[in-house]
Amino acid sequence: MIDLHTHSTASDGTDSPARLVEVAARAGIGTLAITDHDTTSGWAEAAEAAGRFQVSLVRGAEISAIARTPGWGTGVHLLAYLHDPTHPDLLGETERTRADRESRARRMVDLLAEDFPITWDDLLAQTKPGTTLGRPHLADALVAAGVVRDRDEAFATILRPGTRYYVGHYAPDAVAAVRAVRAAGGVPVLAHPGADARGRIVPDSTIEELAAAGLAGLEVDHRDHTPDTRRRLRDLAESLGLLVTGSSDFHGAGKQNRIGENTTAPAVLEAIADQGALEVLG
Repeated sequence: MIDLHTHSTASDGTDSPARLVEVAARAGIGTLAITDHDTTSGWAEAAEAAGRFQVSLVRGAEISAIARTPGWGTGVHLLAYLHDPTHPDLLGETERTRADRESRARRMVDLLAEDFPITWDDLLAQTKPGTTLGRPHLADALVAAGVVRDRDEAFATILRPGTRYYVGHYAPDAVAAVRAVRAAGGVPVLAHPGADARGRIVPDSTIEELAAAGLAGLEVDHRDHTPDTRRRLRDLAESLGLLVTGSSDFHGAGKQNRIGENTTAPAVLEAIADQGALEVLG
């Protein structure tokens, strides 16, 4: 099995990179991608564990971006595979995003503290050194304080966009992000593009624009996509000559997603490997 979208404690997963690889191995995953938000800090630990557990490793990241359309913008995520992590264009954008994520987290903690028993130290208690900070860590702090039952409740209520506690963060333009991933030798795939239960999604015309900029594929098989959405996205990918991937979007105990619940075909992994600057390890 090939699972190309998972998260560790380097971002908002609950398993360390090494533990993530171990979980994958025990679940029968032969090839795993580690794709933490806007960071590659988990790569080295995951690579060492992949050797021990005999799992092939695709090094990647999930890049935050904003798709611009007339009158509005929508947050999108790009799965970048096998890119040079030191390339200045992409590294500059991810570092700017990470820095603004931290500033945003501080602003949100200040707002939450007006009504709930939450402090900055409570947030940090839910992270590891170097973690890319995000709303899941705020949710975990709210759970630890007894304010909500779990992350899902926090996201559905207190932390959802539109509440007085929600603050946005910087992210690069999606077309520019696709080009930056390609410039870094990476292979960009649009993550869960039809997950409308999460909020606004981009129209097909935006995906066409991203494809013209160098987008390589669409993550079609994902638990947040209905059967009809999967069929529509598969047809769109075929019409645009894009690869079709499937992934779990596994976060450990942070979400209900099960590792390996959606997978990618070997031929698609081979196509990604052929396009990437780095090799698949193992």
